[in-house]
Amino acid sequence: MIEYIQGELTELTPALAVVETGGIGYALSISLNTYDDIQGKKAVKLYVHEAIQTGGRDDNYTLYGFASKQERELYRMLITVSGVGANTARTMLSSLTPKELCNAIANGNEKLIKSVKGIGLKTAQRVIVDLRDKIVSSGIAEVLHAGTPDTKVSAVNTAVKDEAVSALTMLGFSPAPATKTVTAILTEQPDMVVEMVVKEALKRIK
Repeated sequence: MIEYIQGELTELTPALAVVETGGIGYALSISLNTYDDIQGKKAVKLYVHEAIQTGGRDDNYTLYGFASKQERELYRMLITVSGVGANTARTMLSSLTPKELCNAIANGNEKLIKSVKGIGLKTAQRVIVDLRDKIVSSGIAEVLHAGTPDTKVSAVNTAVKDEAVSALTMLGFSPAPATKTVTAILTEQPDMVVEMVVKEALKRIK
């Protein structure tokens, strides 16, 4: 499985990026959000989602590239919803930023989701019902600072939180659940030092 591709950006359109590394050029389908993030850069790092469609005369193998892990995680959540395919999910992330989409889901804003081309009312409602709890439990909403504002979270020591999340990420944990766990610990014990936060997080994180 490909986690990410890092290299020289040799071609770029609003829908496609070609990244060359090791003498191989990888074509990745991208959203407009990712396009905006990497436009003008020579070297890029794109997080990859591999899609393999079987059936018919030929199998179809497509690489989707994302400028951040959070956008990729949100994309993977979207394609689990009935009625939301690979291209529809990409269109949603081209029409709305990850933060806007998270906010819309968290707040039940079906009108905003329905404004995306190809998304009807029933699909918008399904996205909200299926993903509202997931974006909270996964921690992605906290990483993107989306959803309902929480005064406790804003009071957390940002420097300690960032250092602890960084340490957990280096230990192999995903940023979203690491951030959620660290934020919960610092909300309970605001004066805890980084080392103790990491130790406590290792006991709690799933």
